[in-house]
Amino acid sequence: LQFDDKDDLANYPRQLEQDAELLGQAGCRALFAPAADDLYAGFSPRHYDLGGLDEVFEGASRPGHFQGVVNVVERLFHAVRPDLACFGEKDRQQLAVLQHVARHLHWPEVLVPCPIVREPDGLAMSSRNQRLGALDRERATALYRSLAAAAEVAFRASVSETEKAARAVLENTPGVEPDYFAIADPRSLRPLPDWNGVDEAVALVAAQVGPVRLIDNRTLRR
Repeated sequence: LQFDDKDDLANYPRQLEQDAELLGQAGCRALFAPAADDLYAGFSPRHYDLGGLDEVFEGASRPGHFQGVVNVVERLFHAVRPDLACFGEKDRQQLAVLQHVARHLHWPEVLVPCPIVREPDGLAMSSRNQRLGALDRERATALYRSLAAAAEVAFRASVSETEKAARAVLENTPGVEPDYFAIADPRSLRPLPDWNGVDEAVALVAAQVGPVRLIDNRTLRR
């Protein structure tokens, strides 16, 4: 449901046995991994009001993606009734969408944001990284470096100048095709025109690196 591109679905890493082994090493005692036909039997997708969060950034680049995400998570929650559900902050927009739904659809307060985990060179860990060749893997650090460039001048330079400094990192890295770099309100994800009255913002970036589309983000604080 959340894949707007059939090729993206076909290429998405599936490693259930490896995941199960890692979960076991972490102390997990049960793994719920139903077949799609079992989970979605008789299921009709709903359309949710996501407050415009699905119209910008990833939502603009991947129409319908977040409607699919919410339907998938709603189905999962209906099946397992979780006490806690952990979602990584690397996909900041997905987390914001789910938090919006939790507030407006009265989901139990189970959403737990999990900090981004990074490789030593700053690249955000992602299952998609395994599809990067050696050269593209090196180039992919441009996303982290663009966020670092923004953090270095944020609140001192204007928002537009901060974004320009970050985009320059992406544009000057061969093999990296930027989709967007933007600074936004951390809750609504509306792009910020300036820093007036702003103590915290989020910088969001997406780019195509070789065969892989990568995303990343960083919180900016005054």
